[in-house]
Amino acid sequence: MSNQARLAGIFTPNIVPLDSRGDINEPELRRYVDWLIERGVHGLYPNGSTGEFLRFTAEERRRIIEIMADQTAGRVPILAGAAEANVRETIKACENYYEYGCRAVAIVSPFYYKLTPAGVYAYFKEIADNTPIDVTLYNIPMFASPIDVPTVQRLAEECPKIVAIKDSSGDLPHMMRMIAAVRPLRPDFSFMTGWDAALMPMMLIGCDGGTNATSGVVPEITRKLYDLTKAGRIDEARDLQYRLLTLFDAMLYNSEFPEGFRAALALRGFQPGKGRQPQSESQLHAIDQLKRELQCLLAAEGFVNEPIGGCAIKEEIDSDEVARIVQNVVGELKRRGLA
Repeated sequence: MSNQARLAGIFTPNIVPLDSRGDINEPELRRYVDWLIERGVHGLYPNGSTGEFLRFTAEERRRIIEIMADQTAGRVPILAGAAEANVRETIKACENYYEYGCRAVAIVSPFYYKLTPAGVYAYFKEIADNTPIDVTLYNIPMFASPIDVPTVQRLAEECPKIVAIKDSSGDLPHMMRMIAAVRPLRPDFSFMTGWDAALMPMMLIGCDGGTNATSGVVPEITRKLYDLTKAGRIDEARDLQYRLLTLFDAMLYNSEFPEGFRAALALRGFQPGKGRQPQSESQLHAIDQLKRELQCLLAAEGFVNEPIGGCAIKEEIDSDEVARIVQNVVGELKRRGLA
């Protein structure tokens, strides 16, 4: 059991700004860190999926954490992505991030090679037995070996250094089963959702917060949604969740992830640069079209001006429209094998 504060709140999985050469834009990253903290995020989560950790070298990943830890200067905790290609390198990353002063690390379940639950358990047990820093399990079954409930329960029971799980499956019943299995044994164990479309319902069933990519673009909204839900102001929270859902869907589904988030961040006044994944002409055209839609969505929240020519006026969402949106989300989850 950790003697540090329990992980809770909104931790931002940030985009990494790149310069014209495709290298880390350190001044812009430092400015971005300050901006996020000033707008109320509870913590930072570099080297996650939104931060495209696999598209950086191990040395670059360490440098990203070093820059952000230095700029943060203890103002908020850092949950550092520490997943490397093998256990030895992952433990080395844990040691480095501990020295940088990070609060904890997040480690994705083994990817590429699909492991059995026994293999997933052995992987995390080896890390937990040899790390100086607290560990958050990262379950993202669309990309990596899934972490099932018995494995989470066993690791929580046997490994004091494992203090939390970040689950990006969007599977509400799965989260409920994890909480029911683990919380009676480890009241200090944290449950974080990585699925922005369900932040409010996840919190209502017991999650401690989220690692949400939208908080890297509209930290004001994501933080407010967290606060409203915590305060039990359900009607206001539900309205905000649907508004966040619209923006999340636009950024996630209308371009290659996380290019939609990169485009939206540019609209907030940053210079994120081009991502390292090459884009085809058709993809670049789709992103150009997406930028107008994103500008309209951000303008509706008062963050930017409307594009030239204005935005189409949308009627207030009625109950039938709400039902349709819910059906679309559930259908998308089923398509991805998550529901």
